[in-house]
Amino acid sequence: MTNLEKMGQNAVNAKYRLQLLTTEEKNKALELAANKLLEKKADIIRENELDIQAGKEKGMHPGLLDRLKLNEDRILAMAEGILQIVKLPDPVGEVMERFQRPNGLDIEKRRVPLGVIGIIYESRPNVTADAFGLCFKAGNAVILKGGSDAIHSNIAIANALREGLQEAGITADALQLIEDTDREVTKAFMGLKEYVDVLIPRGSAGLIRTVTENSTIPVIETGTGNCHIYVDESADLAMAAAILKNAKTQRIGVCNACESLVVHKNVAERFLPMAKEALTESRVEIRGDEETLSILPDCSKATEEDFGTEYLDYILSCKIVDNVEEAIAHINKYNTKHSEAIITENKENAEKFLQTVDAACVYVNASTRYTDGFEFGFGAEIGISTQMLHARGPMGLKELTSYKYAIRGTGQVRP
Repeated sequence: MTNLEKMGQNAVNAKYRLQLLTTEEKNKALELAANKLLEKKADIIRENELDIQAGKEKGMHPGLLDRLKLNEDRILAMAEGILQIVKLPDPVGEVMERFQRPNGLDIEKRRVPLGVIGIIYESRPNVTADAFGLCFKAGNAVILKGGSDAIHSNIAIANALREGLQEAGITADALQLIEDTDREVTKAFMGLKEYVDVLIPRGSAGLIRTVTENSTIPVIETGTGNCHIYVDESADLAMAAAILKNAKTQRIGVCNACESLVVHKNVAERFLPMAKEALTESRVEIRGDEETLSILPDCSKATEEDFGTEYLDYILSCKIVDNVEEAIAHINKYNTKHSEAIITENKENAEKFLQTVDAACVYVNASTRYTDGFEFGFGAEIGISTQMLHARGPMGLKELTSYKYAIRGTGQVRP
């Protein structure tokens, strides 16, 4: 048995033990794990600095360095995320539906854990804590495979969380971290179908594509974010400029950041200078179509590739359209089904946008930056699912469960 197979077997053993835990037992363990993060914050920051230094030496992009960086506030946020999960209702055991057949069989549809969840992710050490908290509260064992860029940080965080589990008298194998950073190990992990019930990739488009194309384990795809903001003819332009600034510049290295601006032709001459001014402080480069360049001549010309790119950088593509229908068509052609927003005072256009834009999260008069498990009140998130099955949007506790049917009879036999 290989080391990976041993981890898989340990996780299977753990999942059956976790299914017997009460809500109170799970919550106590989560509280102890959150406290351990705070107790060990100096160790975690020290290990994170090793990853940051290695990233700088390799010329890592500033947006990715921002994702990787940990400080006291971010560790506090990780702990707070776990404590928020404690306050959430336990989905396990919820009776989703109950009915009785004419033959007297009583049938319950009952929510149950998925089992063993594997997660492959890159350069975001906070995922280690978020993934553990959500998986554990939903009764799942989890095997994590982080990227080499964050290996020191991930080990420190996982060790702290496992100490919390042990203090609670719960098997530390509820959380296991694969510490080997060899790509062949990742490939082998994707083949552990005998032990892992579902695999969730979280990271770049390349990582997600690799997992979906090579995994023998069922995959929940968390997508990249080529997110758009459409400024409609009736938009409050000051509001639109403020939302654009927030969505584009608050954090550039996240999947819910705005990457593309779409503007109605009737407000383009007024709004685009406002947009440029709002983005000036962050020195955002605007790459626009011919109509955009006629209004902002010092902007770069956009290519076809620009309209479909998740930049994770201070770059924004821009398209001017004739109406809301053209805006929707443009967005549906180039988006990644993540998060899209319309800024409008026209209720009919707002409803049309909500109904026909193909994305997990669709906003009216709000920033795409709200697509986040914490902001949705889920405590944290495993990722943003951009597929239809089995979950869509920010994945919280309920998205980490399945269901079974519990049938009670009085001696019925099928005729």
